[in-house]
Amino acid sequence: MLSQMNLIHMISNACLMVQFVMALLLIFSIVSWTIILIKYFYIRKAYKESAYFTDFFWKSRDLSEAFAKAKQFHGSPIARVFRIGYMELKKLTKSGVSIKSSQSSETAPHSSLGTKFTGTDNIKRALRRSINTEVAQMTQTVPFLATTGNTAPFIGLFGTVWGIMNSFHGIGLSGSASLAVVAPGISEALIATAAGLAAAIPAVIAFNYFMQKIRTLETELQSFSADFLNIVERDIFT
Repeated sequence: MLSQMNLIHMISNACLMVQFVMALLLIFSIVSWTIILIKYFYIRKAYKESAYFTDFFWKSRDLSEAFAKAKQFHGSPIARVFRIGYMELKKLTKSGVSIKSSQSSETAPHSSLGTKFTGTDNIKRALRRSINTEVAQMTQTVPFLATTGNTAPFIGLFGTVWGIMNSFHGIGLSGSASLAVVAPGISEALIATAAGLAAAIPAVIAFNYFMQKIRTLETELQSFSADFLNIVERDIFT
């Protein structure tokens, strides 16, 4: 309790520039921790629901059953990508582009082959766009953590340098260089460096953690997309 009071006392007695730096670092820290908490629960939910949906998808009897189940997994990127791919497949089916009878026609084999590739290309593009959207959504606001990790120590160092300059200026005016005169000003200035590190370290750790998780999810999305396309080409465009 006494150390907390001393810390508050040192911050309140620091120069205006050091106090401004401390306030700026506090804002960086609050925003960073808000992003960390939001992204942690968002990505945890994405992993959990994606695992449930993927397990159901491979156990389901047909795609329509999986599509109905996918609507329940609002937090799963894989379920959302599947819904986009399935809806594109239904559009092609309704427009007559992807029907089994056209592939079995002996009178127009080249036209059927072209129809197959046209249908799969449309689905592939829809899946790619959906994956890009999901990755962009997952990475949204995460770069701010990297910005905090890169800039916060330098902002704190700036506050420290400014505070030390201000302390030495006061020493010059007073004409005394004793430890009792120098120490309070320097200790107040060094708080800015400590605050910069306190804001930067959690942000860097969280940024690396989230990016690793997002890359893993992106790989799973790519794999699921490839498996879905294989099922479509094998069971529908045949």
